[in-house]
Amino acid sequence: MRRRRHGLGHRARGATAVVGSPPIDEDLAFALELADAADDITLARYRATDLVVETKPDLTPVTEADRATEKALQARIEAERPRDGVVGEEYGETTGSGGRRWILDPIDGTKSYVRGIPAWGTLIALERDGEIVVGVVSAPALRRRWWASRGGGAFADGEPIRVSRVSDIEDALLCYTSLPAFEKHGLGEEFRALAARCWEARGFSDYWAHVLVAEGSADLAVEPVMNLWDNAPLQVIVEEAGGRFTDLAGRPRVDGGSAVTTNGLLHEAVLDALGRRDADR
Repeated sequence: MRRRRHGLGHRARGATAVVGSPPIDEDLAFALELADAADDITLARYRATDLVVETKPDLTPVTEADRATEKALQARIEAERPRDGVVGEEYGETTGSGGRRWILDPIDGTKSYVRGIPAWGTLIALERDGEIVVGVVSAPALRRRWWASRGGGAFADGEPIRVSRVSDIEDALLCYTSLPAFEKHGLGEEFRALAARCWEARGFSDYWAHVLVAEGSADLAVEPVMNLWDNAPLQVIVEEAGGRFTDLAGRPRVDGGSAVTTNGLLHEAVLDALGRRDADR
């Protein structure tokens, strides 16, 4: 069976789905091409019986597909954007000379990937002069892709997306990864109280929680531990969809080590409920 080319088809629909919408810029087009390349590698090894899995020093798993994907994307960037820097989860950072760097998470949700659960994806972002301007999340096993560029709106599978209009926590759907993570970081009691207030709390973990907020299916997502490569594409996608992205201190940054995404209407209440607001921000 011929595999569908997610990015190429989505790129065409995304550029024409809304009359008068801005055209997809060159950087976003390149990011979508990188996502296509990543999908080819990750899908080829997904659920492979001979998949090589190792444990990193932080005790998280890494597969041959993680490493092969990051290497391939890095090589493509070095060949076609030689002045751009690259930072990735598996191989660290190579500096550029033009105030631009690509931020890569070859497989976000490696634990799901290893167990044959389709809720994993490749995350790609472009940072320009300290601002995240392009973000792509490609989840080929789910046959989904989300993307955004600054000023260009946010899209899922070629259709524009917007956050929800839920304004009360009691009516909200909360997404998260795991309760033990909140316990470990001294937020167990606060998180349980927040979850108890919500209409529902579901463990749609990793990137998925936050793009669900962007497309309006969920209303808020909270993670106490996030890396730069986890956060970078999510920030621009959520914000271009009309939502808000901060760390637990309420700072709109991707390197704060945590993530709170909401439809905007709920954000202050969520920060207050978690009790980690930065009074000096």
